[in-house]
Amino acid sequence: MDFNPDYCRNEKEVEGKLIIQYLLPHLGYRPESWYQEVAFGAIRLDFLVFATQILPFTLSEVSPLSLVIEAKHPQHKLDQYVYKLGNYLRKLRATYGVLTNGREFRIYQRQNDKIELKFFCSGSEISANLDSIKRWIGRDQLKPGQNDSISQLVLTTKDNPKSDSVTILHSPKPVPTMKIIAVYHNKGGVGKTTTVVNLAAALAKQGKRVLIVDLDSQANTTYAVGLAKFLDEENDDIKGNNICQVIGYKDEFTIEEVARKTRFSQFAVDAIPAHIELMEYEIKYNNIEASKTRLLAKLNKVKDRYDVVLIDTPPSLNLYAKIALITAHYLIIPSDLKPFSHEGLNNVRNFIAEINETKEIFNFKPLQVLGVLPSKISTNAKFFAATYPKRRNLVTTKYKFPVMDSVICEREDLAKSLENYLPFGDDMIPDPRSVMDFRPDSASAQEFENLANEVLQKIGLT
Repeated sequence: MDFNPDYCRNEKEVEGKLIIQYLLPHLGYRPESWYQEVAFGAIRLDFLVFATQILPFTLSEVSPLSLVIEAKHPQHKLDQYVYKLGNYLRKLRATYGVLTNGREFRIYQRQNDKIELKFFCSGSEISANLDSIKRWIGRDQLKPGQNDSISQLVLTTKDNPKSDSVTILHSPKPVPTMKIIAVYHNKGGVGKTTTVVNLAAALAKQGKRVLIVDLDSQANTTYAVGLAKFLDEENDDIKGNNICQVIGYKDEFTIEEVARKTRFSQFAVDAIPAHIELMEYEIKYNNIEASKTRLLAKLNKVKDRYDVVLIDTPPSLNLYAKIALITAHYLIIPSDLKPFSHEGLNNVRNFIAEINETKEIFNFKPLQVLGVLPSKISTNAKFFAATYPKRRNLVTTKYKFPVMDSVICEREDLAKSLENYLPFGDDMIPDPRSVMDFRPDSASAQEFENLANEVLQKIGLT
């Protein structure tokens, strides 16, 4: 039976109907493996869950507990409780924490003193995402393993004030593999470039090795990562050594040779630039079937060098958009959710179908759509409360695309970060910054960190 968040009208019902009756049994935890209303001095936990138990036990400074679950009233916003949950995880040396009000469901992970959001969905999506939740915090996932670490602590509960002993063991995570994500919409002006560069910085901030590939002849992303620091053609150091040559030659112009280090972020990001010369070569490359798969072939040769590849695309249905989607494993579709962007989703759907036919010919897996990303969204309170939900709903009901949980709003900090310039004699040259560097404490920076967490969870790189 699926979980219905409408059945939870208060915190006690979230605890009883969601956590006790539904979540814990589905995750494989028997009643003797979890405790409710747990006390550790001044800390009061709603639930403490163990994968394996050994009684009795004593407090130790070694590795962490299994899982802390905090339930909140359905009308309470979860953001205000994240800091407190983080403190619980750090003080108790616990690895995972769940925060839920029945309407939302989040899983956090502690890595040393850093708390990261690893999974989230709405309450109505918990049942559909149960397999993903199990992979994070299911009892089988946290069972003892050959290379696991052990922890012990003192536990006091309302119903059992005596000291018991628990051994917690954590299974090793699988070795990650390179994931390729295209960012595409055939409608221009929806925030593709902004999404690519700031998502890249947010992923790099989390320690991921990131490569950006610019496949748009307008080269907006190339400018946005600071690779176009020349004022005229004579000083153009991109022409003849960019993505155009990567897809134009079989053995020359490898990824290592063409990729450049960027300076738009303090977190290391490489990029393969684009150039306007892409336009003059499109007809030639259209007649060379091998050009459609050369980028992927070359990326596969550096698959141990990067965790994530982000491909920026032209707002069209041209050859370069096809190459991007043929190369990619996943697709993000930025959209301002305005009428013309909505209408363009029909073209995007048909384009994906065409791409997947081509992928089938090459024996590639179909393109997986991560979702439509609401971007350049107004922060006007009335718009966000009344109009935004309707526009968002249209994407799923009429155009049959999933919508990502993350939202990128239109803010001044975000616009100014990529419009930063440096004086160069009597002129100015572009010196763009990611919003994480330009305004690290801004709402925009937080939105991209949220997007990075969602993307990593969906592509299995958490």
